Amino acid sequence: MTAVAVADRAHMDRALDLAARGLFTTSPNPRVGCVIVRDGVVLGEGFHVQPGAAHAEVNALVDARAKGHAVQGATLYVTLEPCNHHGRTPPCVDAVIAAGIARVVAAMADPDPVASGGAQRLRAAGIAVEFGPGAAAALELNRGFVSRVVRGRPWVRVKVASSLDGRTALVNGESQWITGAAARADGHAWRARACAVLTGVGTVLHDDPRLTVRDVETTRQPLRVIVDRHGETPASARILDGAGALIFTAGTRNNAWPASVEAFVLPDANERVDLPAMMRELGARAINELHVEAGAKLNGALLDAGLVDEVLMYVAPRVIGDPARGVFARPQALASLDAAEAFAWHDVQRVGDDVRLRLVRRVAEAA
Repeated sequence: MTAVAVADRAHMDRALDLAARGLFTTSPNPRVGCVIVRDGVVLGEGFHVQPGAAHAEVNALVDARAKGHAVQGATLYVTLEPCNHHGRTPPCVDAVIAAGIARVVAAMADPDPVASGGAQRLRAAGIAVEFGPGAAAALELNRGFVSRVVRGRPWVRVKVASSLDGRTALVNGESQWITGAAARADGHAWRARACAVLTGVGTVLHDDPRLTVRDVETTRQPLRVIVDRHGETPASARILDGAGALIFTAGTRNNAWPASVEAFVLPDANERVDLPAMMRELGARAINELHVEAGAKLNGALLDAGLVDEVLMYVAPRVIGDPARGVFARPQALASLDAAEAFAWHDVQRVGDDVRLRLVRRVAEAA
């Protein structure tokens, strides 16, 4: 690897670290970081903080100027191709061109057809543009954003806590707590980065969860979404407290629900909630990452519908045995192992006394 390539990788790694600072705050916008360098000296840094605020490139340029640095002839490292459209902020390409940047290194191209074309504009202005280092890490930060703008639906992450033998609760439904405090806090961090948390009415009736982020600091709470075919969610359910919720039904709104609850009637041919259509609706509402904490029935329905992109599983060093509740309940048994969904190992990590497994569905990984 050349010295230039080594330096490019190091500066892009720093830009990725900066992008991750917006993990809980940038949605529905992408998480982006930027570093401006000349002759090996970092002149300015920035990241996108929240929707409507300045983008990473502009923040890095402002940082450089505040430090008294001129950026003409410098290299700008950014984790996503500079945007080329007027939204709530002007195009970043305009600021980069006006600043006299000589070279732009981007981790990945912008998949959003509305904002793409930045590289072409920069090259037309005489700025060298390269793509390369950090592409996988940049995608990891923005799987939800990419899913929404490319597929029109969120990235669906199913979170479960299970025993060694894949049991999520006793036969009587008792599940608190299979895993330890560290795993639960880690799960809250994954809630915090999501735009919405999804559960089913069965979980609401049995566990009465809040599904809010409590174990990590965050400035926002994800939207709470319930699949409730018959509108059975009690008006007193804790999940309806505070900022309200979005409930998908196959019938009509329960008139006892508070005014803060939005009901969306979306039946399929079998008079169940149309899950693919629900995902399209959530995508239209700018939901990037959908964090699912549900029972085996809804988990299985999402799996059968081809909607599970990732499984986030916390495994406790316990054996519960049968009879007990599993992770995915399927309405019909598979005829062969070849029909089983294939997932790729993405990450395995110890969290307290438990192990966290992250698996990405092979079809989703290629999408």
